[in-house]
Amino acid sequence: MVDPASVSLGTLLNEAQLVGHAMGSRISLTAVSTSIRRAELVDLLGVGMDEFAAVDRECTRFDPSSSLMRANRAGERWVEVDRRCAEALQAAETAYTATGHRFDPRVHDDLVRLGYDRSRRFGPISPRRRDALSRRPALPDWQPEFDHAHGRVRIGPRAVDLGGIAKGYGVDQVASLLSRSVDGLLVEAGGDCWCGGVTATGEPWRIAVEDPHGGPGPVAVLALTDRAVATSSTRVCSWEVDGVEVHHLIDPRTGLPGGEGLAAVTVVAIGAMTAEVWSKVLFLEGVDGIAKAADDFGVPCLWVDTERRLHATADMSRYLIWRGDE
Repeated sequence: MVDPASVSLGTLLNEAQLVGHAMGSRISLTAVSTSIRRAELVDLLGVGMDEFAAVDRECTRFDPSSSLMRANRAGERWVEVDRRCAEALQAAETAYTATGHRFDPRVHDDLVRLGYDRSRRFGPISPRRRDALSRRPALPDWQPEFDHAHGRVRIGPRAVDLGGIAKGYGVDQVASLLSRSVDGLLVEAGGDCWCGGVTATGEPWRIAVEDPHGGPGPVAVLALTDRAVATSSTRVCSWEVDGVEVHHLIDPRTGLPGGEGLAAVTVVAIGAMTAEVWSKVLFLEGVDGIAKAADDFGVPCLWVDTERRLHATADMSRYLIWRGDE
């Protein structure tokens, strides 16, 4: 780690930032470079914003013309889709297999049943009756098919929500597009981050972990270089169904919100998609199962329970530089 006071003016990095909105999230891109002027950095970040917009356009479930929704309507028929959607679907299948089916993107109909049938940017979540909270049967195995030569997919009869994995895919795509050109890159998308290289002072990126209970400060701070971090939380996206509080983190085993006893789970991984998948999988294990699952799968994570207590795995200690309960 470099002491900021020892960095000479000749080695200070130019820095630029762009902020936008995509995939229901605030997007912030920050780049630093010793060789690229600030105006050129801004143009480079614009390429990243365009990529986020393209991922959003093709992977959203809220636009019937998106590639994802064409695939959902086609079901068991082959359909041509955008490259980004095909890659995100392929990543979802990989995650489905790697997690032993704990991650399953076929929760589109569950979210709609619970009232989350449109983007929250365009109006409140639709009201539903108490019977929407009924547990559904377990799903059969997911066996999507991919025809890469012709850009086609066949996802099967159950509709898919790419949600968080598409956001993680967008972060990874933008990181891949931009990181080779700069000395440092921070990609932030609604709780998912890629922290590449170093900051303008030569230090690792410091990422504050938000208090899911709405406290004035973070619950922890991480220091990351060439790592991604993602958080699954109930704070932003929760609502009521006939007086019962629910949220968007659906357990594919039941079709209902999961994660009993947990408020948020944060995971560090080599990529944002991986971090996104494991933050959700571990959240759905609930407060009684998360520690064992994180240990079994070797996932560095920290979590906040509904009693406001902060917990972290031993593997997370290499990234954790401050925690609010100490």
